[in-house]
Amino acid sequence: MSASILFWSLLIAQILLGIAIAITAYRMMRGPRAQDRIVSLDALYVNVMLLLLVFGIKTESTLYFEAALVISLLGFVATVALAKFLMRGEVIE
Repeated sequence: MSASILFWSLLIAQILLGIAIAITAYRMMRGPRAQDRIVSLDALYVNVMLLLLVFGIKTESTLYFEAALVISLLGFVATVALAKFLMRGEVIE
């Protein structure tokens, strides 16, 4: 019974995260301002990271967890760099 619940909950999580990724990608392409695009990029990498974690739970592979860690670190650095560029016009001082 618990394997069945885990299977269906992971499947629903994958579907919902896929929908969230599609909506965020649409907002990133059609965002009216650069700030909206950066926020949607931030949400996009969080959704992709969560999808990788769900895949890692489903396949019981640690490779997905490591990839999620790398994506989260690179996404944070990219968000900070883009925010600094929007605030000051330069990334490296």
